[in-house]
Amino acid sequence: MKDPRIELLAKNLINYSIRLQKGEKVLIENFGLQKELVKALVKEAYAVGGYPFVSLKDNDVNRALLLGAQEEQYEMLASFEANVMSQMDAYIGLRAGDNINEHADVPAEKMKIEGATVGKKVHREIRVPKTRWVVLRYPSPSMAQLAKMSTDGFEDFYFNVCNLDYGKMDKAMDNLVDLMNKTDEVKITGPGTDLTFSIKDIPAIKCSGQMNIPDGEVYTAPVRYSVNGTLTYNTPSPYQGFTFEQVKLTFKDGKIIEATSNDTERLNAILDTDEGARFIGEFAIGVNPYILHPMQDILFDEKIDGSFHFTPGQCYDDAFNDNHSNIHWDMVNIQRPDYGGGEISFDGVLIRKDGRFVIPELEALNPENLK
Repeated sequence: MKDPRIELLAKNLINYSIRLQKGEKVLIENFGLQKELVKALVKEAYAVGGYPFVSLKDNDVNRALLLGAQEEQYEMLASFEANVMSQMDAYIGLRAGDNINEHADVPAEKMKIEGATVGKKVHREIRVPKTRWVVLRYPSPSMAQLAKMSTDGFEDFYFNVCNLDYGKMDKAMDNLVDLMNKTDEVKITGPGTDLTFSIKDIPAIKCSGQMNIPDGEVYTAPVRYSVNGTLTYNTPSPYQGFTFEQVKLTFKDGKIIEATSNDTERLNAILDTDEGARFIGEFAIGVNPYILHPMQDILFDEKIDGSFHFTPGQCYDDAFNDNHSNIHWDMVNIQRPDYGGGEISFDGVLIRKDGRFVIPELEALNPENLK
């Protein structure tokens, strides 16, 4: 029996997220072989008169490729995939798998090869700036374990999150976007955190189901050399197959001058990937009312209600602060009382306390108003 929630998700992805039109081409790239949603997406793409193309991949096979990766090989792979991506109007990236740590034993230098070729030339240079795209996960027992939920319970949670009324969220975000666009100085405080930076003249961008599913954030970027102070992240942060915890970063004039974690050596090796990896490329505020706790999956964790993330590495073109890097590492801090609380102020005015917006024009983004 077909799950009607899958068909609804497919309709939302095709018609709302990527807004596929008659005659347009969409690449559906699936890691993990979740065929039911892929078939539903193909059916819905045809229903609107589009042309679906499907690429099926497997995380375990990808690991085997990465273990022996050579630069020349991945330059060729990037050329092949860039040729396909450049002909697409839209892209849906479906990520699923049985093991979030499938790449844990892939050497960092091999992961760097993929990031500098396929990651850069296909996704950052073509897919992100030149297509309408959306990336999502698909529920699995592995994800349910990370969320500390039963498989059935996690599926219910997943479809609540992913079939949220994102059009309503989109409208509710307008006042936050306007306020961020008028703001110069941001100050963030909380346990182990006292941070200041400027976002002056860098656009704020709302994310309401048109690039990620699940979604629920408004992002911008700090002025590159403006970040000063200390930030302690209070959620686990998987990156390149390893889960980092207790990450603490100290900034001076924009640059990370000290970084510690449960594996400080590995952390600093990533931050030494290139010059831009020690500067920040994104600051974002999370507002999804159904996502409350980290599950070591950044597509969910960066949208947690009452959270923000502060991202070492590459900035986005639409919130450009001139920081370039092969790294883009979203690390999350939750400011609700059950995670220690915290405050965000814009130009000296408190706008969010303990994860809740406290000025009238932003109250529409509090969780009870988005469900």
